[in-house]
Amino acid sequence: GGIYYYQYGGAYSGFSGAEGEKAQQLDQRFHLLKLPIARAAMAVGGCLLVFSCLLILVGVLQLPWHFPAWLLLECVLDVVIAIGMLPALYFFFHFLLGVYNSSVCREREQLYQSKGYQGFSCSLHGAEIAASLSGCIAVVAYLLSASLAVRRYRTIHKLKQKPVQLYEL
Repeated sequence: GGIYYYQYGGAYSGFSGAEGEKAQQLDQRFHLLKLPIARAAMAVGGCLLVFSCLLILVGVLQLPWHFPAWLLLECVLDVVIAIGMLPALYFFFHFLLGVYNSSVCREREQLYQSKGYQGFSCSLHGAEIAASLSGCIAVVAYLLSASLAVRRYRTIHKLKQKPVQLYEL
């Protein structure tokens, strides 16, 4: 169904007249309550995607070999991101739980339950839980990336200190 289901009124098929308008208004108000956290999550996710793509590009261009200090900078940024994601996840849940505890959500839930609709409860949904699990996995991945950057820095530093050995054929 997706967007067409809502666009053509299928989602409100059990409602008529004033009840249908009230359901639409409650949906709009609920959407506006969740909009700030959705935008913030998309912005943070987009920034992390750009950062990851930048790291891939730097690796392809072999910048760490020519400028090993880049790996230390990468390590610091990875640790800062990993630590910064923990309060971000907390505020994500805190904000969502505030939305789900609002009177708009409760009224919307009761209206839909009165017509037998399921899935409009005021609790965390699968996509929100999956996003938080992805955030937790990202924290682990950034910490792992930081440790790999330090390891690579040590390797490059050792290789650059060795004299170039000439091999005779």
